[in-house]
Amino acid sequence: MEPITQILDAVARGEPEAAGRLLPLVYDELRRLAAQKLAGEKPGQTLQATALVHEAYLRLVDSERRGSSPPWNGRGHFFAAAAEAMRRILVENARRKRSLKRGGGLVRRDLDDLQLAAPEPAEDLLALDDALNRLAAADPVKAELVKLRYFAGMTIEEAADALGISSATAKRYWAYARAWLYQSVSGAPPESGNPQPG
Repeated sequence: MEPITQILDAVARGEPEAAGRLLPLVYDELRRLAAQKLAGEKPGQTLQATALVHEAYLRLVDSERRGSSPPWNGRGHFFAAAAEAMRRILVENARRKRSLKRGGGLVRRDLDDLQLAAPEPAEDLLALDDALNRLAAADPVKAELVKLRYFAGMTIEEAADALGISSATAKRYWAYARAWLYQSVSGAPPESGNPQPG
């Protein structure tokens, strides 16, 4: 059993010092994952990778201590949970930016800036989150595959293994989920009826 898995087991057992031993082992990979997620965001994102890692880690460890999430089943499950926590933080940040008390959808511009403002980056993330939630309601396995691939940065093979499905099935699910999400987010009319997860 690798050291990360042993420490994850210790965190699940409630050993108080285990969380402190875990962070140094996973920090670099979490930082890379956070930087990857933030690089995919449009300009205007105010979160830094370090802050995103720390917030996600605190949520993971705190939820594990409170028993509000199941124990992690190894390294892949931990990083998938971390990616999901990062996604939730980014969505919450986008919603907070969009809220009326923070100025709604208004974008601050200089008076001598004559170009049209780009769409608020928060809108794309919120649309993706809404679409992903609809996909999860209709087909949880395909939605989980998207989370593992897009938010956890796993390969098809790693995600298939984490989900307990074959790589060929994961490839089919991935192609379908991407098309479904694209249609849902972009509002593009389907080629032959509205695809239903299946």
